[in-house]
Amino acid sequence: MSVPLYQAKAELFRTLGHPVRIRVLELLQDGPKPVRDLLAVIEVEPSNLSQQLAVLRRAGLVTSYRDGPLVMYSLSTPDVADLLAAGRRILGTVLTDRDALLDELRAAPDPATGTVPAVAVPAVAVPAVGGPPGTGGAGRAPRTPATNGSPTRPGR
Repeated sequence: MSVPLYQAKAELFRTLGHPVRIRVLELLQDGPKPVRDLLAVIEVEPSNLSQQLAVLRRAGLVTSYRDGPLVMYSLSTPDVADLLAAGRRILGTVLTDRDALLDELRAAPDPATGTVPAVAVPAVAVPAVGGPPGTGGAGRAPRTPATNGSPTRPGR
């Protein structure tokens, strides 16, 4: 029994739904790279990178081969780079539209009072993909103190 096309597409996009995987694909756009070079740039634990590379390989987005002692990875098709470029264009459009909407909101008079609000609408911060160095690259949010002063523990 074959999988419907929409289901296969959903699986493809789920595979792309991890910052480390996206970063690997971005780095491989310039050509094949050994794992050690990917590790140097991405700054994640070797086991984490290995796991993410395995997911990309199973999905057919990357291929691997040995070049002497090195394990090399490359994009399986130039279409992967095209998909990343399309994602970047979409993000540019979406974020531009949000900025325009925020500018309009800041400049528009309040319908209730007819005046422009004295307090500006705060800008929306867009987190960087990958997070700051040393966080494992997963863009994890820092823990915040609970109301009783003790740190919260996600999932508990």
